[in-house]
Amino acid sequence: MKTGAGLLALFVFAGPAIAYFKYQRPVQVPGTGQQYFAVQQDVWRNARPDLGDLRLYNGQTERPYALLVQRGSLEHDRKAARLLQQSRIAGKTQFIIDMSDVVEYDHIDLDLATKNFVAHARVEGQDDLHGRDWAMLAETILYDLSREHLGGNAMLRLPVSAYKYLRVTIDGPVTPEDVLGASSEFRQEQKAVWRDIGGPPANGRRPEKTTRSDDGNLNRQSAKATLLTFSVPENAPVERVVLEVDPEQPNFRREVEIQDEEGGVIGSGEINRIHMVRSGRKIDSEKQELDFSAQGHKAIQVIIYNGDDPPLKLKTARLQQYERRIYFDGQSSDRLALYYGDNKLEPPVYDYAKLFQQEKDAKEAQLGREEANAAYSGRPDERPWTERHPIILWIAIIAAVLVLGAIAVRSMKTAAAPWLQR
Repeated sequence: MKTGAGLLALFVFAGPAIAYFKYQRPVQVPGTGQQYFAVQQDVWRNARPDLGDLRLYNGQTERPYALLVQRGSLEHDRKAARLLQQSRIAGKTQFIIDMSDVVEYDHIDLDLATKNFVAHARVEGQDDLHGRDWAMLAETILYDLSREHLGGNAMLRLPVSAYKYLRVTIDGPVTPEDVLGASSEFRQEQKAVWRDIGGPPANGRRPEKTTRSDDGNLNRQSAKATLLTFSVPENAPVERVVLEVDPEQPNFRREVEIQDEEGGVIGSGEINRIHMVRSGRKIDSEKQELDFSAQGHKAIQVIIYNGDDPPLKLKTARLQQYERRIYFDGQSSDRLALYYGDNKLEPPVYDYAKLFQQEKDAKEAQLGREEANAAYSGRPDERPWTERHPIILWIAIIAAVLVLGAIAVRSMKTAAAPWLQR
């Protein structure tokens, strides 16, 4: 029972309470339903680096939430498409496929009842169902050679397209009634969301000494390089550097190294701009950002190795991080506040986060300015009594030593008395 009570007490002390948070921010709720707000860069200054001490309260009631890092995603799924206006025109079968629910596609699978045939199909695209000008997309051969045991093909292969409607014309023994359905693979891309972090860098200059690894192509002591030094908000994660080079800058290819404030390498790569023709083929390449991962650094240094070329004409340079969003279900009547600043608090575990499904129409709430929590009192001192009162402990130890010493001396005198009387 004592062990169970001790564990219960530990759990209670480790849990959240409004009085344990040093800081708070009001949250303006725009309406009802799923909502979110972006974590501001200065939150990391007073919160745990992993944001594990963030808590959302409606009055005195804790509100569950899901913390999502907006890294982007790509989803695949097969989706059936509607068939419209199946008809016979000039002896050919023609129908419309409604693709408005599919963001992007490169093929259509037809479900055909016809067997043992060969037919020619033409596919055109248009966003206006009743428009006149249909774009020619592809021509293909549809066939079924079941009698010869040679299989078949009922797929319309297309260039990557996003037209809302496709018009298919089939020249051959396929009737409108033979076209039973159409489907395509659904591909939905959710792009990463980036936030600028910190401010612009110090003016570019040549570093006094480079620390780039020696690969045989660069003299480390005489390297010509541009150094950009960024100040980073306290504890904020940084995950990308973006360099915007003047559009008038001709073709270039430069190696880049990313270091922390002590010269430790935390990332490397190259930026380039290549627009040229080689062997009759056109080459187009633009890369002006580098991904890396760093947290807890006061400064980030970006070194662009120029070799014997003049420095690049940089228009802007900035650090970025993936946007962190707090998703929650809210009501217009809620009086929500975000609390943080309790380093002893463990990250929350909510069913809401485990079962979370992001909605496309989630509304953006507004996170207010940071304020000191007026109700803050701090956690009770959870250290053992002896650690909280070391002076009393030492006094007790010294007193015990003196008492034991006195007893020992007294015992020695008592033992020696009979021997002296002889």
